[in-house]
Amino acid sequence: MKRIILPIGLALALFTSCDINKKDSAELPEVDVDVETEAGELPEYDIEWADVDISTKTETVEVPKVVVVMEEEEVEVPTIDVDMPDEENVEQSLVVEAEITDTEKDLEIQEVRASNKMLYVIANLEDLGTDIQDQTMRIQDQVNLNAPDMSVKYIIVGERPDRVFNNKDAYYNTMSDLPQKVQEADVIYSRS
Repeated sequence: MKRIILPIGLALALFTSCDINKKDSAELPEVDVDVETEAGELPEYDIEWADVDISTKTETVEVPKVVVVMEEEEVEVPTIDVDMPDEENVEQSLVVEAEITDTEKDLEIQEVRASNKMLYVIANLEDLGTDIQDQTMRIQDQVNLNAPDMSVKYIIVGERPDRVFNNKDAYYNTMSDLPQKVQEADVIYSRS
């Protein structure tokens, strides 16, 4: 009921607040409409509009390209063997990566710590200062682990490069900034 009263009240306020004078008489035209459709159907209309054709044309444009050359090299990769009673070991590679721009950086795993069924892979990201111009590079380091299945959290100590790729790992400015539970975990690997 309130929905009907409000529009009627608004209309009355509009008509009573202005002066309306009729100047000429008006008459609506007579319209004869003959629609041959079944009940409940709308008539169809033919509408002519512009023809639109889509094609391609070969043009020379500038397209940015980043060339990153990945080469395979044989390197010594540390292997960590952890034996726990009544647990079956699983081999896996613990790989930490960062995507960098601006200057060359070095990424090295410094420690692997363990607490209960959690591994913390802690790497150091060091700025080497060499300008890599407008290139984007991915750098990585890895250790191999032969241990019972555990959850792994990757931590990088250093300034987080401004790339979306780097949002998957936790970054801290210094080792002393690491959470208490990581600092208290047992060191099972340390780079000498």
